[in-house]
This record gives sequence, C-alpha cells and structure tokens, in this order.
Amino acid sequence: MRLVYHPAGHDDDLRVALVELEAGRWRTARELLLQTAGHWALRTSRTQLLAVAAARSDVVGVWLQEEPDSYDAQLMSVRVAVERALRAHRQQHPQTLEFEIKARRDALLAIRRAPHDPVPWVCLVALAQIDTQQLRREHRLVSAEPMLPSGPWGLLYEVNQRDPYNREAYHRVLQFMLALDGPRAASLASVVDFGWSVAGQRPVGSPLLLLPVYALIEQRRARVDPLWRRQWAEEPALNYTLNAFHDWFQKSPPGPRSVADLNHLAYALWAGHQYLEAAEVFEAMGPYAAREPWASVHDGAAAPDPGEATLLRARAESLSFARNHRARAGPHP
Repeated sequence: MRLVYHPAGHDDDLRVALVELEAGRWRTARELLLQTAGHWALRTSRTQLLAVAAARSDVVGVWLQEEPDSYDAQLMSVRVAVERALRAHRQQHPQTLEFEIKARRDALLAIRRAPHDPVPWVCLVALAQIDTQQLRREHRLVSAEPMLPSGPWGLLYEVNQRDPYNREAYHRVLQFMLALDGPRAASLASVVDFGWSVAGQRPVGSPLLLLPVYALIEQRRARVDPLWRRQWAEEPALNYTLNAFHDWFQKSPPGPRSVADLNHLAYALWAGHQYLEAAEVFEAMGPYAAREPWASVHDGAAAPDPGEATLLRARAESLSFARNHRARAGPHP
C-alpha cells in the first residue's frame, strides 16, 4: 500500500477545501466552516489546517473583502495572521514582532465579536510561543501544578471555559514550553510532567490522552539514546499509551481523528511491543501517514527516507503479528 502524506487524512471534505484554497477559491472553505459551527474540536482542527494552506496567498483577504460581515472570514483571517507570525518566528524574520502584533490584535477583535468561540483564544495561546522570554504578563502566570513553569495558563483557562480539553490549545502550551529560552527555559522533565498531568486527568474520548507520547518524542529529538525505545514497554509510558488506545482510539468516532495522532499512537504501541493494538491503529490509518514521529525516532537505517522505512517496518511487523494471532485463534463461533 502506497503511503499518502496529507494532513486531511480521511476528512474528504477538508481535503477538497484545501485544494480549493490553494487554487485561490474560498467558497468551499466557507461551506465547510458553516457545517462545523458549534463543533469546536472539528472547527479548531479544520481552521488550523485551512490556515496553513491559505497563508501562502491572499485568498482569505479576498474572502473578507467580498464578505466583510462574515465572522468565519474574520476568523480565518485571524488564523492566517497567526500562521504567518509563527512562520516568521521560525524563520527568524526581522518583522516577526509586527506579524505577532497584528495577529494578536485580530484575535482580540474576534473575541469581542464572538466571545463564546474558543478558537480566537486558541490563537492567543499559539502566539505565546513567540514570546520566548515571557515579556507579556499573560505568558508568565504561575501554574497550579508545582512541577510546571509559569506560562499562558490564564489563556488556557479561557479556552477550557469554552471547549474543555481543546486538543490544539494543549499542544500549543507544549510548544510554548519547548520554545522558552535563557533562564526561563523549561526542562524536558517538566515538559513530560505536563503531558503526564494532562493525561492523568483522564479526559475519556480526548486525543489529549496522547500528550505524554508527544512529550516523550521531544526527549528523542533532544538526545540520541540507543536504549530509548525500551521505555515504551515499561511503566509509566506503556500505561499511558494503552490508556490512549482504549480511552481515545476505541471510544472516539473515526472521522475526526487526526493523522498525526494516529501515527504517534501507532508508533508508541509498536515500540512498546503492543502489536495487536498497533495493528488496529495501522488498519484505521489506511494509506494516510505523517512524517512525525517517524522522522525523529528512526534508528538511522541506511535508506533514502529512514523515517518512512521505520514506519513501513512498524506497520509490516504489527499487521503480520495480528494476522498470525488471528490465524492461531481460528474463526469466532
């Protein structure tokens, strides 16, 4: 089966809207957002991915000009402004501050217009990672958890008031912690503690049960350890991975599950020798794949794309184990 790298995964409607945006057409995106009104988790993830595509052109600006009273057009304009600010920050662009100020202003205007919507608050959480020295007061509030550093906890609280356990908001906080520099830099231990803390609240049905997996992958990026994979078969990593499998993967509808989350769960299960469970996740993924975590966890195998080689190996081993297990078990009565 040929791998397909596309962020939309099984979300066919989103895939079409992304193609249309990249061609300079916004009406399909408008219809898509109308369908997700009030479905905050889906609305958050779709606007994020739409913004990544739209940030390369002025298609959302054209939409806003043609429909200046459209809140969805305004919201997408905020999303695009945030994406551009984050991109400028990653590229160390000299005008990053100007991009950040515009995005923040646009987000605050959206909050004033639609105070019930969590997405503009998610945008403010996302912008926090640009403030690597925590110059803004709202980015250095003391955490209620003693093991965690100061951060944008008030902004996260506002998101939770509107959409508890919003996936993107918590991932943005994780990125904020990783972006801190100088004496304020968060330790990798505190990043992992944050993942444990969120998953420990047991938000059944939430992909945030996978946050410890993402946090542990950051450890791999920071250092090379030949015994690193061993932790996935031991506590507490194995326990959190299995919790994510049983309480998120098996209890959530397949449609909204992100390609990134499925790939991270598949890796953690395979690395922890939970091949039957990993096979279920690979089967649910179908042909859709993500570059991460595979690009960060490969063992340096001699291959043109060692990350993809690791993914293919994990999938083949898991599916083969599952087939042999089912053959030994025989037909169900």
